[in-house]
Amino acid sequence: MENKRILIVDDDLRLRELLKKFLTQQGFKVTCVEDGSEMDLIMMQHEFDLLVLDIMLPGEDGLCLCKRVRSELPNVGIIMLTAKGDDDDKIIGLELGADDYVAKPFNPKELVARIHAILRRKQTASENTSNKQVILFGDFTLDLDLRRLQQKDTHQTLIDIDLTTAEFTLLKVMAENAHRPLSRDQLMTLSKGRDHSAFDRSIDMMISRLRKLIEENPSKPNYIQTVWGHGYVFIPEGKKQA
Repeated sequence: MENKRILIVDDDLRLRELLKKFLTQQGFKVTCVEDGSEMDLIMMQHEFDLLVLDIMLPGEDGLCLCKRVRSELPNVGIIMLTAKGDDDDKIIGLELGADDYVAKPFNPKELVARIHAILRRKQTASENTSNKQVILFGDFTLDLDLRRLQQKDTHQTLIDIDLTTAEFTLLKVMAENAHRPLSRDQLMTLSKGRDHSAFDRSIDMMISRLRKLIEENPSKPNYIQTVWGHGYVFIPEGKKQA
């Protein structure tokens, strides 16, 4: 379970600091925010394996956030933090897609145990998925189900490459349309969704960053080719265009 990313959404600063310290000691990568607005911003920049959502939040409450996250990210784990004895919120949270709940006040060890249980279930479900979609190119493995890009090192060990949500979506769209030249407008249309606004602003910037991550020589790319006067094309074989 090491290096799993956890996002804590809670407006209680003291609790956030306590949980971040404790979960970090357990080997997790922890990020904390205080409300839904901050959650949206950070989730456009990073992928998370599990969210810990407080129900009572300023602005959009935890139940609304749970419903929205579950509709957009069906594989992410969600634990709701509820007030002790508030059974209605627990039931609603589970119906909206939460994997589990913890009633305040709680022992941090209990939260860790529930996090481990959820991550194990998610991992088992992913491993048992028969129609797992994986795209291979060069030394890279692009797992569309796990939303993960990995590269083999000199020892043939797969190393994770950190991508933002928008960058992963852009690479996924290009890989699924290999050999098909796509204009910037087509890339934005095919990438429509939660992070569509990010694509509106920075297609070329994300292409540049992806090239730095996957190309041996970003100035002379083999995989993400420029189609002059049109846009870009993904060549998984790494063959240069004539």
